[in-house]
Amino acid sequence: MGKTVSRFLRITGQGYQPITLGTKPVRSENDQQAVLQTWEPSASMTYDLEWTPDRSLLRARFYAMGSPMEILLDQPRPLKQEHLAYLLQDAVDEIERIEAKYSRYRPDSLLSQLNQGAGTPCQLDQETARLMDFADLCFQLSDGLFDITSGVLRAYWRFGSDGHSIIPAADDLNALRSKIGWQKVSWQAPWLTLQTGMELDLGGICKEYAADRLHDMLATRLDTPFLINLGGDIRCNQPRQGQQPWVLGIEHPVNLKQAIQVLSLDYGGLATSGDTRRYYEHQGKRYGHILDPRSGYPVEGAPRSITVAAGTCTEAGILSTLAMLQGPDAEAFLQAQGVTFWVYR
Repeated sequence: MGKTVSRFLRITGQGYQPITLGTKPVRSENDQQAVLQTWEPSASMTYDLEWTPDRSLLRARFYAMGSPMEILLDQPRPLKQEHLAYLLQDAVDEIERIEAKYSRYRPDSLLSQLNQGAGTPCQLDQETARLMDFADLCFQLSDGLFDITSGVLRAYWRFGSDGHSIIPAADDLNALRSKIGWQKVSWQAPWLTLQTGMELDLGGICKEYAADRLHDMLATRLDTPFLINLGGDIRCNQPRQGQQPWVLGIEHPVNLKQAIQVLSLDYGGLATSGDTRRYYEHQGKRYGHILDPRSGYPVEGAPRSITVAAGTCTEAGILSTLAMLQGPDAEAFLQAQGVTFWVYR
């Protein structure tokens, strides 16, 4: 894939607007199409608040989307305590809203309802429609390598940090191929229809999208420099006090407690893809968790780790993922995009 894709990668209209309700599809009486029903988010998540040892950064820590997360505020002393508490709780609630709406692990999420309603046309809300448009664009620009219908492969592939599992039988993977392929999905905004047996999985988009949503929300209400870290997906609004950069470390792909590279970031997004924590080894061969939707098998010749810096976390995340899907051509792909990146093999 020699095309330059980075300049196209934006979820248009994603500027922050407060959202208090989600939507989920339910069957209509005649069962011909799905209609939308509002639902309330679950009870608010909590967060822990602490100063860093030098008391220059205020850190709010919480856990969501299967990952530890944090928001760092640089010397926010002018903020009133009550205002800060409301601001941080709103931020954490926004992450909870996105997870509750798009998690494949929650049976009552919008995404799960869409998957359960495969075969039935469903009218999507504006936010979800933008994500579908973005997924469609990524599918087209990647020549089908980025495919949000390929999540069904997880039925046979299991990846853990212990590096142990069993390679699926070829017949099992072949049986799934009829259920994979975004081109098989009927998508004409705002209407979406999945073929029976197909599923959508937004795991390759959602956390990065959440980081950008959170950034846009905080930026409208806060002048203080801040950095959002959602399990390694980063977004910051400006340099720290005194025009100092944010200093970040890229996790070593083997020695997880060490940083293989220390980076400086003034603003924008940073995302990493790799098999550091999700892989297994079989007969001396290492299998990473990033799968080629066309073959159903892990990508051959992919780096151990790819980190990309870009204007938004969504852009950085999708470019790092697309680069992993290029396998041995990852570096050439990223060079063609004109972005800053770090690759480790």
